[in-house]
Amino acid sequence: MQKARIKLASADIGLLNDVVNSIVEIAKKTNTAIKGPIPLPTKRLKITTRKCPCGDGKASFDRFEMRIHKKLIDLGVDERALRLVMRVPLPEGVNIEINLLEK
Repeated sequence: MQKARIKLASADIGLLNDVVNSIVEIAKKTNTAIKGPIPLPTKRLKITTRKCPCGDGKASFDRFEMRIHKKLIDLGVDERALRLVMRVPLPEGVNIEINLLEK
């Protein structure tokens, strides 16, 4: 039996949770086996820059951080469910990757 592995990633956790909730609703409506959503470790991208670009004055710094949130969903292969998942509207900034795996 096959299963579809769906990987979702986004910098905005709210948008990511909306997409995950819609996929879970589709799985419940179509009675498809689902495992997840499994939260994966959050990737933190950090940048430290100096406030004064010229180099004069005191050495003060700005610290910026961007977090990439990831979730994983395993969905039993059902043609109808996969078509509905493909039609889920994806907001800008949410990346999705779907792979078919042999069980």
